[in-house]
Amino acid sequence: MTMTILKPGLLTTIQDIGRKGSQQYGVIVSGAMDATSYRLGEILLQQHPSAAIEFTLVGPTVRFNCDTVFCLTGADFHPLLNGEACAMWKPVFAEAGSILKLQSCVSGARGYLHIKGGIQVEKTLGSYSTYIRAGIGGYKGRPLQKGDVLPILVSAPPQNNNWAIHPKDWISTSQDAIIRVLKGTEYERFTDESKAALENTTFTVTKDADRMGYRLEGEQPLTLEEKFELLSEAVTFGTMQVPSGGHPIILMADRQTTGGYPKIAQVISVDLPKLAQLQPFAKVRFELITLEEAQELIIKQEKEFGLLKKIVDGVV
Repeated sequence: MTMTILKPGLLTTIQDIGRKGSQQYGVIVSGAMDATSYRLGEILLQQHPSAAIEFTLVGPTVRFNCDTVFCLTGADFHPLLNGEACAMWKPVFAEAGSILKLQSCVSGARGYLHIKGGIQVEKTLGSYSTYIRAGIGGYKGRPLQKGDVLPILVSAPPQNNNWAIHPKDWISTSQDAIIRVLKGTEYERFTDESKAALENTTFTVTKDADRMGYRLEGEQPLTLEEKFELLSEAVTFGTMQVPSGGHPIILMADRQTTGGYPKIAQVISVDLPKLAQLQPFAKVRFELITLEEAQELIIKQEKEFGLLKKIVDGVV
């Protein structure tokens, strides 16, 4: 059984939790930009992480060619199912021939379409995620296009479907965000003025913002106390590098595996989804916290995910 892409949207790809375990070979991780929204959708459909569809700023229109259960998470793209408003953040049943239309999002940047049973594509290096620059993963290693036919599984209507979770309890799509960060490995090499600017001034996400990285523009360039040679070393999702021009770049899901620019900060894991929902020209401020505080936040979040899964699965 299948679903057909009638309109692809602006940038629509198949993603999962990412291609982990291969960075040592120079293989990009990729994966969902907003991992919180992705994980919630999979929990709500009571399935292990599978292939879902990520869309950016303008969503796709799809036709389900068989009875299907799906779930929408992430930013609100004003979804319509057969012309009627469609609920998000819960399992929804669509009969064969139904058309789901995702429009433009007002706040936020990315949404997710999860299919019960997942989209039936092949894994590449242990992941379904699309990495466009290398042409691997997902569907033919590229963004989805008009006319693409994706294999899915037939699903029966869900039982006890009179509930949903509230997105504000889990994600933020505000375009005026406070993002918490740790000190980067070269933090102390920056001037006192630059350190103060990182915490006390507002940055703007520029138009140069994509799945690889977000280039920011601040009220003043961030500068080093003195220039020095830096060997390329490992980087990760949320690493904030500062090139010679002084305007920071935050590395995102399709980041390279190594980088050679000074690293002033590292976005904490729980705030990466908030960062991923920022559109170009969004405003962002940074708050410096300790490693211990960041660890407490991720432990708390994982406990909340675990409790939600138990509730959805009927364990508690």
